Amino acid sequence: MKRFKSHKLLPFLILFSSAIASSCNKAEDTSRITVAGGSITEIIFALGQQTKLIAVDITSNFPKQATELPSIGYVRALSAEGVLSLLPSLILGENDMGPAAVMEQLSRVGIDIKIIPEENTAAGIIDKVSCIANILDMSDYHKDLVLNNLRNEVNNLNNIVKNDENPKKVMFILGMESGSPTVGGKGTSADGFIKMTGGINVMSSFEGWKPVSTESIIEASPDFIIISNRGLSSFKTVEKLGQHPTLVFTPASKKNNIIALDGMAMLGFGPRTISSAKEVALRYISKNE
Repeated sequence: MKRFKSHKLLPFLILFSSAIASSCNKAEDTSRITVAGGSITEIIFALGQQTKLIAVDITSNFPKQATELPSIGYVRALSAEGVLSLLPSLILGENDMGPAAVMEQLSRVGIDIKIIPEENTAAGIIDKVSCIANILDMSDYHKDLVLNNLRNEVNNLNNIVKNDENPKKVMFILGMESGSPTVGGKGTSADGFIKMTGGINVMSSFEGWKPVSTESIIEASPDFIIISNRGLSSFKTVEKLGQHPTLVFTPASKKNNIIALDGMAMLGFGPRTISSAKEVALRYISKNE
């Protein structure tokens, strides 16, 4: 049965791989856009193309106007019926948009679906914005206005990072729900964000997101801990978080070097990720001895 299902999905996967390869090409009809991915929604607003949006997923919480649009649910758990009822002419999504069966059903109906390439770097953000602008067939003049501003922001970030001669050891915590911190290892968006700030990810010995033990955290000895506002919510303050038994003995806790920011702003790899990385990099420098 498993082989049969994989065989059935093979044509779709080949089709979708082809779509990914050509996903930055101009779309035929951009009049009614549905988005699955908060960073894409953020970019569409940054490009001034928000009037074409008819619906977004629940990760699209910035800017505030985006939350007033109809919701298609969570990016990884979409409903074909819900999306189709909105009559979109174009669906823009991140690479984790799904599930696969729903995407197959939508593609069979003939809706134009484009997966936006993602790379967790500052250059990747620029490329993502350029890609979406190309899909929407924006003029070079209006596209370059946005891209040049972003390039200036990236240059400012890089200058800040270069001026910090003491790279910080950093740990990124997604949440504490399990009692043990779930932290970002190699290949995660958190790893990419830490690198953008000029920091060193002390949890790069493994890949993906993983709960880690107190012993591992003490051994890693992070100078700074970064956490999302959502992850911090049950602790109320960074000071209370720092007293958690798994963190209390770290240099980050002892020196109150715990930074809490909006999770999507840091990890979405849209324009706000650049400004968030800049804010964190400046915090590193302000704590230099």
